[in-house]
Amino acid sequence: MQREAVRELADLGQQLRVDAVRAAAAANSGHPTSSMSVADLAAVLLARHLHYDFDQPDHSGNDRLILSKGHASPLLYAMYRAAGVVDDEELLTFRRRDSRMEGHPTPRLPWVDVATGSLGQGLPVGVGMALAGKRLEHAPYRVWVLSGDSEMAEGSVWEAAEHAAYEHLDNLTLIIDVNRLGQRGPTRHGWDLDAYARRLKAFGWHTIEVDGHDVEAVDAAFTEASATRSRPSAVIARTRKGRGVAQVEDREGQHGKPLPDADAAIEELGGPRFVRVEVSPPPAAPTRRHPPCGQLDLPRFEAGDSVATRDAYGQALAALGSAREDVVALDGEVGDSTRTEFFAKAHPERFFECYIAEQQLVAAAVGLQARGYIPFASSFAAFLTRAHDFVRMAAMSRAGINLVGSHAGVAIGRDGPSQMGLEDLAMFRAVHGSTVLYPCDAHQTAQLVATMAELTGVRYLRTSRGGTPVIYGPDEEFRPGGSKVLRRGDRDRVTVVAAGITVHEALRAGELLDREGINVRIVDLYSVKPADAETLREAAQATGCLVTVEDHRVRGGIGDAVAEAFTDGRPAPRLVRLGVQHMPASASPEEQLHLAGIDAESIATAVRLLAERAVVR
Repeated sequence: MQREAVRELADLGQQLRVDAVRAAAAANSGHPTSSMSVADLAAVLLARHLHYDFDQPDHSGNDRLILSKGHASPLLYAMYRAAGVVDDEELLTFRRRDSRMEGHPTPRLPWVDVATGSLGQGLPVGVGMALAGKRLEHAPYRVWVLSGDSEMAEGSVWEAAEHAAYEHLDNLTLIIDVNRLGQRGPTRHGWDLDAYARRLKAFGWHTIEVDGHDVEAVDAAFTEASATRSRPSAVIARTRKGRGVAQVEDREGQHGKPLPDADAAIEELGGPRFVRVEVSPPPAAPTRRHPPCGQLDLPRFEAGDSVATRDAYGQALAALGSAREDVVALDGEVGDSTRTEFFAKAHPERFFECYIAEQQLVAAAVGLQARGYIPFASSFAAFLTRAHDFVRMAAMSRAGINLVGSHAGVAIGRDGPSQMGLEDLAMFRAVHGSTVLYPCDAHQTAQLVATMAELTGVRYLRTSRGGTPVIYGPDEEFRPGGSKVLRRGDRDRVTVVAAGITVHEALRAGELLDREGINVRIVDLYSVKPADAETLREAAQATGCLVTVEDHRVRGGIGDAVAEAFTDGRPAPRLVRLGVQHMPASASPEEQLHLAGIDAESIATAVRLLAERAVVR
């Protein structure tokens, strides 16, 4: 590299440092020292290796850049200023209300694909993007993930490291900013670059150790990484936190704070600069356009047949994949149970086996949707709880992902509590902007699978292990926010609200109560979020008593969803919640439902008590 080029890169690195200091000073908060350590790496990447058209963020050939150490957002925004897409005035709105320069990056900025800041997520999501480029798009772009050293302690990083090597993702480069200092003090490995290299090599990565402030060495490392074939590369860079300002450089206690004397620091760094970088354009790449949707032929079932909703899900997903080439499926090595195996057999090129790594499963779905695909990621409902932080961050990323949890509730039977999804409805209901669906029969499941592909945000579908009777026709319509009233009469005394497996128990309870002259209304609340408040309020007005029945913990699920329909100040009905309150053990499905107090006889008993009280009152 010529001396002038070296000087220009060093100058750009100083500009990025100064701008990080200025932004944090303007906000009186932020992480400038974490930004300063990585500035030289960022300068070389931006000026010499990133291929990106900032005027066309969706260009098919654009490289993807993920700032996994999202707290170093001042550095990212400084890069955008250097590229000419953010002006100085906007840079200094950092962390202000209504500013796009948020404390941690989000897709409010068109050049940010996913939200970051919860450490350990950048590499797993980057794996999803790299999978899209290598296996689906066959596009020339490279995925660059800029990570901190502290977050290398996260287990999700190593799920991603193994998966990237297994998939031979040579279009993926991880840059580790090894600045030695974490939030409260030194990191586990300090400046021992080989400690990181040994671990990554063991997973099958190509590693390059480098002085992160030597721009010539960094340039050579990035070139080597891009030229490596058949395996991902990691550039492991030794840096100094707070580089360039003696008062904070490599000093503890400076994390997450603006510099004590920003003006003096800026002067020490050589003052403000206004270097403009002409970022290399992406190579020509065909615009990826999915063909129009074909004919969707959802599976059909015979009325009264016993069909597991997980079976209907698998068949419907395969049919959806035949109609839409943008639909992809992912699974956590339980495809024979979740029934994604149907999709895998029909569309093997769009099926991704993530093995037993649920964080990577959800992260890959987020990465794939960022590239324009519609992912359906499936596992046991109980195991998706491991990936809750990834689901939470997916919502912040404005990500459109479909998550499907099978083997829900005590109804799975003898496997015992470790396999029972009993908290999943609560978890997904709490996610911002989520849709939560719980079908009770095969046709309802199939229709909801097709509907999910058209929705936005995080969508969750809960399926059951055992067979349930087909009670709806193949042309019945089901919309998010809707419900179905399965029994209704002018003399209804109690309303039973159920979903999934308990719908059938409620119907059997209704038959038992008919013999005693007790009329009940039964509502199938297949859309748990948003819930059909209008139907619930109408039922409450008509009967005065509501019983919710769910194969789930009594907190956070259907009972709470129903209760929320009556928080607008109007008189609330008598509300009784039946759900799982004990710690289950191994037993048959029928025994499990009875022990939990959510089988037909238990429902009928609760209704009898309510009906008697209503008469006395």
